[in-house]
Amino acid sequence: MRKRAAAVFIATLLLTTAGLAKDKKKNILPAYVLRARTVAVIIDPTAGVSVDDPRANQVAQKDVEAALLSWGRFEPIVSTQYADLIIMVRKGSGRLAEPTISDPRQNDRVGSINATDNAVGIGVQQGRPPNLSSGTGPADNTPHAQIEAGGSDDSFIVLQGGVDHPLDSPPAWRYMAKDGLHSPSVPAVDQFRKAVAEADKAAAKNP
Repeated sequence: MRKRAAAVFIATLLLTTAGLAKDKKKNILPAYVLRARTVAVIIDPTAGVSVDDPRANQVAQKDVEAALLSWGRFEPIVSTQYADLIIMVRKGSGRLAEPTISDPRQNDRVGSINATDNAVGIGVQQGRPPNLSSGTGPADNTPHAQIEAGGSDDSFIVLQGGVDHPLDSPPAWRYMAKDGLHSPSVPAVDQFRKAVAEADKAAAKNP
């Protein structure tokens, strides 16, 4: 009886794994990604400021914006309210746990993005971005020490813009890898570009 149960479990596991592999191979992007023209790059609101590298997330954010400008498919903008897509980034620490400082103000920048000598320039404007999740609010903006766990890899998540609380919706595409946001190559943007190209080809075959 135990042997039969073990055999059934293994067969189910193999079928599930095969199904996941098949779905991953298809990697179908939602139509709104292909229609998108503007994108806002934000730092994961739950990400803290690294004690060892305080500007890691901001640097990754600008590197992603620069890579998107170089690609030319999407126009990076600061306002999440008017962006067709939102890309949420988070720089990994390379460790399973890391001491950080909580600072919700990391995304408090608004204005315009301009390409200047292969870099990104931000135009300054007064204001505060809206809450992107129903679970985030201005309850506590006081920085405090904390321990972040499970953030060893860089994270790059594509979400739909133009909707209420976009961070509460399922992501359209995600990429997590060591040095996935590393400049100048920024592998996450390169992999996203390939996924969009494949989706464009599939859409052309099935209009």
